Amino acid sequence: MKFDTFLLNPQKSTLYGHTVRCRWDGAIEILVKEHATGFCLRKYHLKFSYLTDVFEDFVSPVTAAQALLHSACKKRKEMLQKTMQLLNQILINPATEAAQKDGALHMVGSLADILLKKKGYCEQLDQLFIKYVFPEFSSPRGHMRARACWVLHYFSEFAFKQEAVLAEAMRLTVNALLQDKELPVKVEAAVALQSLLNYQDRCHRYVEPQVKQIALELLTIIRETENEDVTSVMQKLVCVFTQQLACIAAEICQHLATTFSKVLDTDEGSDEKAITAMGLLNTIETLLTVLEEQPEVLQQLEPTVLQVVAHVLQNEVQEFYEEVLSLIYDLTCKHISPDMWRVFELLYQVFMKNGLDHFTDMMPSLHNYITVDTDGFLADEKRLLAIYSMCKQVLNKDCGEDPESHAAKLLEVVLLQCRGRIDNAAPLLVELAASRLLREVRTSELRTMCLQVLIAALYYNPQLLFSVLDKLPDFTAHFVKQWLHDADCFLGIHDRKMCVLGLCTLISMPGRPSTLLELAPQVVPAIVLLFDGLKRAYAAKAQEAAEEEEESDCDDDDVEEVLSSDEDDIDEQGQEYLESLSRKAVNAGAAAGMQITANITDDDEEDSDSDSDYEPNEETALETYTTPLDEDNCEIDEYFVFKEVMQRLQSTEPEWYQALTNNLTEQQSKALMEISLLADQRKAARESKKIEQQGGYVFTQQTVPTTFNFGGSGSIGGS
Repeated sequence: MKFDTFLLNPQKSTLYGHTVRCRWDGAIEILVKEHATGFCLRKYHLKFSYLTDVFEDFVSPVTAAQALLHSACKKRKEMLQKTMQLLNQILINPATEAAQKDGALHMVGSLADILLKKKGYCEQLDQLFIKYVFPEFSSPRGHMRARACWVLHYFSEFAFKQEAVLAEAMRLTVNALLQDKELPVKVEAAVALQSLLNYQDRCHRYVEPQVKQIALELLTIIRETENEDVTSVMQKLVCVFTQQLACIAAEICQHLATTFSKVLDTDEGSDEKAITAMGLLNTIETLLTVLEEQPEVLQQLEPTVLQVVAHVLQNEVQEFYEEVLSLIYDLTCKHISPDMWRVFELLYQVFMKNGLDHFTDMMPSLHNYITVDTDGFLADEKRLLAIYSMCKQVLNKDCGEDPESHAAKLLEVVLLQCRGRIDNAAPLLVELAASRLLREVRTSELRTMCLQVLIAALYYNPQLLFSVLDKLPDFTAHFVKQWLHDADCFLGIHDRKMCVLGLCTLISMPGRPSTLLELAPQVVPAIVLLFDGLKRAYAAKAQEAAEEEEESDCDDDDVEEVLSSDEDDIDEQGQEYLESLSRKAVNAGAAAGMQITANITDDDEEDSDSDSDYEPNEETALETYTTPLDEDNCEIDEYFVFKEVMQRLQSTEPEWYQALTNNLTEQQSKALMEISLLADQRKAARESKKIEQQGGYVFTQQTVPTTFNFGGSGSIGGS
């Protein structure tokens, strides 16, 4: 059935034509008038009036007419069909004036989401575009060309049935962007292009041959109009065509930076100016993000971006601090140049002057300065002093416990990242965290984070930590008691791992605090609790990784590579090796009277445990600030460390071992045995992974544990 005949039945039109006209002529008139005056406004005042302010939208008759039209056609029976018949009658009539045709297309676009869900209409949208939309790209009237782009924008989700129609839509849109003389048309074409790129993966190939020319044209439009919508189009283009635009990235960045300076120097329209400026900064950030794997290109962009950073920070334009700090983060993720170290000094100056409220926004960049170039960070002692001073300001002033938690996290990062290299400064960091614990703490997050600084110091150097704590009356006892009491407050992988390693250090160190001897029965139960949380956290992480991999596989159009028969044999042998270890370990547990249910798996595989108790969001917000203990290739495994410590204590200090384990419940004893087994499993999986990375498995005689006993006499098996 043809689109014409489907929409308009001449035999019935007389029955309802007058009613529909009376009902909708007012709406058409309003929609037409919007363009009769609006187009001129767009043409000469496009800079800040192209999109109406949200409050103006609220009272706009055009918006009201659109809402009425949409609601009636969606909820009233047969209203959609009657409305579309009327609009079709207007569109097919050669005598229809441009204003009426514009209003009709406006109404069609306003109903796009409804039409796309109706099979009868959706199947004939190709013909709608061919007959009524595409011809308007050649209209002598600018507002009709803009309307044609607008309609394509609103129908961008349509699954084009004919490839030729999609190709023509892209050709006309790109041509309007590049060749049209009217800025409003160019802007409308740019917005349509962005929507089509969002929803039509097939259209990318039609844009790619001209992508550089399109990018440069967008920059010209941005410079002339300072329109925030066009900056988002540029962001999309950069994300989709990163490789193709890398060669002109420096030119793009320079254009954006120049326009940003121009916007800041403009006094008119402060709100619109802020929105436009933020859009420009976000586009620059997008450029840096997508090019992060091309350091040579980033090196070219850095001087230009630093001009923007310096402009904002030196002129104290605080409304853009967040965006500028994101740019600094992007420029310090992989490498820190001498110029970026000068930015670090500027950051410190800004913080001390008026940047206290922006500390959490500074945190990602400060973390980069410490971890990406640790040697550079320690090369000048003033840099460490600056971090200390900033954290001290946050922890000593009433700026909220969330910023304080971030400051404590930064202290922990410094201690772990610079382990063994800041002996003179470490006591100052310890005193800062300890003094905060002596004042009122309302949230468990801040309390555990301050405790974690002390735990990191314990891991750094036990003697150094207690030499500081012993100077504070009764603080050591308070610290140990609070630590054990709050064991269930440590969340995520890093915090729990840090807590386990700290307790292992505490119970194995010579000259243990006297309080620890009194609290010995609480130590191992606390560790068991932490390992139980770690199990859930690792399971959540494995599930998240598996889901991401599944999503990646769904998006990947490449043909899956098939292993050769030799590689299959190696993989099968390796799996048999792991399963054999697992069976022997489980049998050994059974021989000891304990039922063990666990499997040896590679770290890369999804955890098979189906524990329904764990929550998907196990990672804490502060856990994103990583340390050497969080790296994938970290050799320090909390399971290995705990098992080795317990074995050593059992053989060298049996009385202390008995004090730690005598009061364990049966459930806790079982948990200890499973932790021991998991330690062996993780060790086997890690060895398997190393062998696999080397190209295959080498089978050697392995010593399999025959007994597991943390809670009584005997030895702990395993290597």
